[in-house]
Amino acid sequence: MRTMMNDVTTPPTTVGVIAIRALGAVEAERRLPELAAVLVDAVAHGASVNFMAGFTEAEATAFWRGQLPEITAGGRVLLVAEAAGRLVGTVVVTFAHQPNAPHRAEIGKMLVHSGLRRQGLGKRLLTAAEEAARQAGRTLLLLDTEKGSAGDRLYRHCGWIEVGTVPNHAFTPDGRRAPTVIFYKELGQP
Repeated sequence: MRTMMNDVTTPPTTVGVIAIRALGAVEAERRLPELAAVLVDAVAHGASVNFMAGFTEAEATAFWRGQLPEITAGGRVLLVAEAAGRLVGTVVVTFAHQPNAPHRAEIGKMLVHSGLRRQGLGKRLLTAAEEAARQAGRTLLLLDTEKGSAGDRLYRHCGWIEVGTVPNHAFTPDGRRAPTVIFYKELGQP
C-alpha cells in the first residue's frame, strides 16, 4: 500500500485488516491531510458530495476543519475506516438539534477511497454509522445521494427506504445536473 494517499492517480488496491472507529476532534485535526485526501479522491472519481471538479486539498481541509466544532460539541460523530494506519473511508452522523427531533440524525460524507471500493467497506461504514446513531438514542436516519450512484445501490441493499427523487437537484462534479434520491431508515430502540 502507498504511504501517501493524496495521489488520486495511484490509489491503494489491497489492504489487510480495516478498522472502523470514531475519530475525535483532536485526532481529526491532526489527521486533516488524510481526511482531505479521501474527500479529494471521492470528488475526483465522480462522487456527488457537494463539491465540483478541481476541488483541492486546501478546500477539503477547510471543509473538514469546519466539522471539528460540532464533533467537539457532540452534535456530530465522524467515523473512519483505517487500513495500515491510513484513513481510507469516512462517514459522518449529524444529530438533529431541533427540540422536536431528538430522535433523528443524518448520514453524510459516506466516502470510500476509490482504490478500495466494491469490497464491502461502504456497507461496514454505513452499519457503524447506524449503530452510532442507535447508541446516541437516534431512531430515524435520513440521507440523500445521486440517483443511480453506487451510494443509491448501497442504501437500497442495506434496507433504506426511498422517500422520493428530486430532479436536477445537484450538479455532479463534472457539471451535469443530476437527480437526488432521499432515503430514510428507522432503527430499533437503543
